[in-house]
Amino acid sequence: MTTPSELESSLDAMRAELEQLRAEVGRWRARYDNGEKRDLAWSNSASEVEPLYTALDLEGSGGTAFEVPGEFPFTRGIHPTGYRGKLWTMRQFAGFGSAQQTNERYKFLLGRGTTGLSVAFDFPTLMGYDSDHPRSEGEVGKCGVAISSLADMEVLFDGIPLDQVSTSMTINGPAIILWCFYIAAAEKQGVSPDKLRGTIQNDILKEYMAQHAWCFPIEPALRLIVDCFDWGATHAPQWNTVSISGYHIREAGATAAQELAFTLADGFTYVERGIARGLDVDEFAPRLSFFWDIHNDFFEEIAKLRAARRIWARHMRDRFGAKSPRSLVMRFHSQTAGVTLTAQQPMNNVVRVAYQALAAVLGGTQSLHTNSMDETLALPTEHAVEVALRTQQVLAYETGIASVLDPLGGSYYVEKLTDDMEREAEALFAQIDEQGGVVRGLEDGWFQKRIAESASRQQWEIEQRRKLVGGVNEFATDETLTIPLLKIDESAATEQTARLGRLRASRDNVLVQQRLDALRAAARGTDNLVPHILDCARAYATLYEIRAALEDVFGAYREPVFF
Repeated sequence: MTTPSELESSLDAMRAELEQLRAEVGRWRARYDNGEKRDLAWSNSASEVEPLYTALDLEGSGGTAFEVPGEFPFTRGIHPTGYRGKLWTMRQFAGFGSAQQTNERYKFLLGRGTTGLSVAFDFPTLMGYDSDHPRSEGEVGKCGVAISSLADMEVLFDGIPLDQVSTSMTINGPAIILWCFYIAAAEKQGVSPDKLRGTIQNDILKEYMAQHAWCFPIEPALRLIVDCFDWGATHAPQWNTVSISGYHIREAGATAAQELAFTLADGFTYVERGIARGLDVDEFAPRLSFFWDIHNDFFEEIAKLRAARRIWARHMRDRFGAKSPRSLVMRFHSQTAGVTLTAQQPMNNVVRVAYQALAAVLGGTQSLHTNSMDETLALPTEHAVEVALRTQQVLAYETGIASVLDPLGGSYYVEKLTDDMEREAEALFAQIDEQGGVVRGLEDGWFQKRIAESASRQQWEIEQRRKLVGGVNEFATDETLTIPLLKIDESAATEQTARLGRLRASRDNVLVQQRLDALRAAARGTDNLVPHILDCARAYATLYEIRAALEDVFGAYREPVFF
């Protein structure tokens, strides 16, 4: 047993070592300051990065020296076994043309080792419009798969047992409707909701903030999300009813710290709304998940993921009173940064994606999508998406990266970055509180302005060549594009229009109208709307018919104009 005098002696020795280090760093700094240096932009967060980090940078912090994975505050990971227990899910985002075409792509991916499906919907679907709606003209199947009814969802997953795959659906404004289509399609396969595993993005706050694919005003949209929490906790306990998404905030131009803080603030808002509904936080919080963008600044991205886990765990325990360990752990999907891909020299994108994927894994992601080299030019070809998938597989099976948990834990730089990221996020939380919270900040345009300012700065740095991008403002050539591209013609729109015509002619239209009327009546009250939307889906009401019924009650969202 260490005596008090021995402990004091040990502390004196430690203090002496730190003073010696301080002197050595001072001498090094003088030599560094007198040396020639390149003119560098700072990190993607515009924060100054020091050229050297030592134990002095962690004074008063301690880093994670006394933390282990799987224990609060989960800085070093949420599972005690890490990737030794289970590798991350390799989930390639895919969707184009018709449901039949995308079904064939899913079977291609499953046959090549992908371990989860991720649905990309076309823009009309993202906005809640049927493929034959006038506003859908020219967009059907172009940036994702066209899904206008349960009939399309049945085709999309034909031959794919929904009790054996995990499915992620990137849909927000009409998310509750598409989720009901999926549940009803599973029922057609004989699979009950409690057997379904997957995620629906369903994060409307970041849509108002960054991506702009919305249907309804903020308050009724939040009601629909809490309806999903409530219904899902009882009927679909393995399903993540929201994926709180920093990805699109970052793609719009936010810094890493803004992505971290704004996304977590959205998450806290959803928790507050669930509690206000009367839900037990430990009933719905375990099914909240997150979605992060993995950008080019390698160490910053790793620190962001480590800080995110720590902040979420602390706030859930201390602010919201969560008691279940499952409510404290942040589970998240990651995707490499689409905004970093270049049309020039597209093969360079393979390298960018590989390093970003490495950062996601070192940061402890549970699920990962790697972008294809051609995605800045078109939807990916089979060859490009196979290379993207193989990137993950090489990382998992050939590099040894999965053998050690949090291998960068203890790095002076990474620990300091993690601490700094947490402090900056907390400072942004205080600013959000000063605005009156997330909803008020959106209504006033505060978030939108902050993101626009960051995006403008980053573009300026590229134009001024303070930030170099290979093939764009440095190492450029006169090469012509040589990689093949996937082209989507108008056949999907023609096919969808014909399918919808046949559907409307063959279904029980009296039943459809009755169920849409019942949905309107329920929307005027306080009922949970999931059962009513499910009834509409089962009767083959279309996406826009259901959206329009809700819009009759809720109205449509109109973005404020800010000057």
